[in-house]
Amino acid sequence: MFGTLLQGLLAPDPAPLTDSDARLALAALLVRVARSDGDYASEEIARIDRILAARYGLSPFEATALRRQAEALEAEAPDTVRFTRAIKDAVPYDDRVAVIEALWDVVLADGTRDDEEDSLLRMVASFLGINDRDSNLARQRVQSRG
Repeated sequence: MFGTLLQGLLAPDPAPLTDSDARLALAALLVRVARSDGDYASEEIARIDRILAARYGLSPFEATALRRQAEALEAEAPDTVRFTRAIKDAVPYDDRVAVIEALWDVVLADGTRDDEEDSLLRMVASFLGINDRDSNLARQRVQSRG
């Protein structure tokens, strides 16, 4: 179903993604992080829907539909290393920083910071080309919103 998008992401020299493909790839990354601890909690699902709605100006129905597509893409996507590096090559830096902030929002949605999620977030930030300082600032922004 997502063969063309995945092939484009994993090409040796990926072209910038279309807006709709970038939305889908970034949403799939949110899903991957939410699933990383083996507990894809309803709070995380609801948070992903809210993030997608706010970030892209979607209705709740549209955000849910995008998340469901992202869940399917995430299931087909290669390992996190290749997937995030591919996104790094196809998405501008400022958008990637915003994605890290959204990822922290999902990780913190269930009220707990788990070592597995922290470790994955550090790895994902690195593969996206986001330094520790910018990732920590993104986490602090999310925590300050409470």
